[in-house]
Amino acid sequence: MDEDQIEGCVSGYLKQKGFTQNDDQLQLTNTDSSLQPDTLNRAQLERGSARYHDGYGRLRSWAYRSLDSYKHELLRVLFPLFIHCFMDLVAKGNLQEAWNFFNTFREDHEMMHSRDLQKLELVLSPTHFKEMEFAHSLRQSKFNIKICGYSYELLMQHLHSMQSTTIIGIINEHISFQVTAGQPSSTSDDPEAVSLIGNIKDEANQINQKEILWGMFKDSAEDCVDKTGSLLSDTEKGEGEGKEGENDEIKKRSIDGGKQGSSIKKAKKDKAGSATGKNAKPEANTVSAAPRIKPELPLPTFSTDVELSILEDLRNRVQLSSVALPSVNFYTIVNTHNGLSCSSISHDGSLIAGGFSDSSLKVWDMAKLEKQPTTSFSQGGNDTSQNEQNIGQNSGKRLCTLFQGHSGPVYAATFSPAGDFILSSSADKTIRLWSTKLNANLVCYKGHNYPIWDVQFSPAGHYFASCSHDRTARIWSMDRIQPLRIMAGHLSDVDCVQWHVNCNYIATGSSDKTVRLWDVQSGECVRVFIGHRSMILSLAMSPDGRYMASGDEDGTIMMWDLSSGCCVTPLVGHTSCVWSLAFSCEGSLLASGSADCTVKFWDVTTGIKVPRNEEK
Repeated sequence: MDEDQIEGCVSGYLKQKGFTQNDDQLQLTNTDSSLQPDTLNRAQLERGSARYHDGYGRLRSWAYRSLDSYKHELLRVLFPLFIHCFMDLVAKGNLQEAWNFFNTFREDHEMMHSRDLQKLELVLSPTHFKEMEFAHSLRQSKFNIKICGYSYELLMQHLHSMQSTTIIGIINEHISFQVTAGQPSSTSDDPEAVSLIGNIKDEANQINQKEILWGMFKDSAEDCVDKTGSLLSDTEKGEGEGKEGENDEIKKRSIDGGKQGSSIKKAKKDKAGSATGKNAKPEANTVSAAPRIKPELPLPTFSTDVELSILEDLRNRVQLSSVALPSVNFYTIVNTHNGLSCSSISHDGSLIAGGFSDSSLKVWDMAKLEKQPTTSFSQGGNDTSQNEQNIGQNSGKRLCTLFQGHSGPVYAATFSPAGDFILSSSADKTIRLWSTKLNANLVCYKGHNYPIWDVQFSPAGHYFASCSHDRTARIWSMDRIQPLRIMAGHLSDVDCVQWHVNCNYIATGSSDKTVRLWDVQSGECVRVFIGHRSMILSLAMSPDGRYMASGDEDGTIMMWDLSSGCCVTPLVGHTSCVWSLAFSCEGSLLASGSADCTVKFWDVTTGIKVPRNEEK
C-alpha cells in the first residue's frame, strides 16, 4: 500500500468519526514533511554541542551592539554564561567542542577574569567537578547579578526572541538577577555587581553573624597616649623636651619598684592630663573613640626604655588629614637586577630590610647611610660582598648587614615592634628569626608544606603569623618551633596576612578572592569578606581596629567594616596590582603602593564616617 492509499484510509476514518478539519491538518503535515530534512538538521543542531556556541555567540553580539548606557550591565551576564556553557560541554563529555568554545570566547574575559580562566583550563573531565573545589563551588552556586529594571526587561525580551532553550536553561539554573530601581550603575561603583551566591555566600552569612570585639587592647601605648590628650601641639612638644629630667626620674622609680613601666604610664598620664587639659585640640580622634578590649593572648611586656621610646614617638606624631598631608621620605635600592622581592621598614624608621631572590636578606642602617655620600648608598644593591667590603673600608663600618641562611627566594620580611628582631619567610618553606643586635640567625621555624608568601609580627611582638601556598595561615610564638594555631578554610593560596590591633584576630587574603578574619584563641573563622574580583595581595587594619582595607590584583581597594562584614566603600584609582597598604596613626589617611608605579593617599574619613544615630 502506497502513501496516497494510506492517507485516503486515514482521511475516510477521521470523517466517519466526525473530524471535518482533517484535510487541512493532513495537508499541513504533508507540507511539513517536505521540510523534514532541514527540520531534523535544526533539531540536531539544537540538541548538539553547537547550540552552546550559537546561543552564546548571538547573545554576545546583541550585548555588544546595545546602547552604551545599558551595555555594561548586559555584559555582566556573559562571564557566568561562558563558564557554565563550557562546564556543561565538559560534563556531557564533549571535550573537543568545549575547548573550541573556550578558545573562541576567552579573549572577552582575559582582562577581568584571567585567574579564573587559568583554573577553568584545568577542568578536563566530569570527575573534576567533584575533585576540584573551584569547579565544585561554581557548579553548586549561583551568580548574583545586579541590573536595573530596564536592562532586565531588554535582556528578557531578547532571550525570548532567541528561542534558545539551552541559554535560557543555563540562566534559569545558574544566574540570579537582583533588579534595582533607577538608572544603571557602573561596574566600578558597585563591587558586588557580579557575585557568587549559594554555598559560599550562605556560609559567609552564617559566619558573619558571630560577634567580634574590634576595639584596641587595654594598657597599650596608644591607649596611654589617648588618655593623656591624644597628639601634642607644638607648645606641648617644647614643654615635653624641657622635662627630660622628669622622665629619667620616673624611669628610675619604676625600675626600683620593679613594675616594668606601669608607674611611668601613670606618671605620664597625670603629667599630660594637667598639661593638655586646657590646650587639647578639639579635633575628634577615631582612635580614642575605639572601645578597649582585654587581649586573649598573654602578651609580653616591653622594657622601660622601649616603652618610653614608643610613647615619645606616638606623642610627637602630627595628626594627618586631607588638608594636612604627611611629609614623605622615599628610599630606592638600586642595582638589584630585578632580585628584590620584598622590603620592610622598622617602626622607628631607623632600619630597612630587603629580601632577595638569591635567598639573602639585607638590612640597612639609615643613620649610617645619611652620613655617606649618595654614591655610597647607590652601591648598596644586590652586589653583595664586594660592594659591602668597599663601603666598609671607606667608613670603617659596614652599612649593609647581610643575612644568609635561606635556600630559596625571600618573599617577606618584618621587624619586631622594638626593631631588635627580623622575621623572613622563603620559598624553602621555612621562617627564620634574625637578631639585629647580634647580626645572626636565632631560630628556623618549620611547619608549612609549601612556599611561605607572607609573615607578620603581632603589634605586641613575641607572636607572629604566616601564610602559604598550602592554603593555610599559622600562628607562632618566638619561643616555640611549632605553630600554635593552624587556620584552614581558604580554597586557594593565602597570599597575605595582617594582625588586628588588639592581637585577638588575624586577617588573611587569598587567591580565592576572599578575605577571612580568624580568632587567634580558638582558630575559628569569624568573618568572610566577599566582593573582590581577583586575588588579594595586601591588607591593612585601621588604628582603632574597626575597619580593614584590602587590595587586589586588579588595583581595587576595598574598605570593610569588621563588625558587619560589609564593604563600606571601594577605592578605585590604581590600574595594576596593589602590593602594599598602610594607615596613618590616627586612621584618617590610607597609603597604597601599586605596580602602576604610583603611591596614592586616600582620605578614608569621608567614605567610612558613620552617622551618629547608627553608632553604638
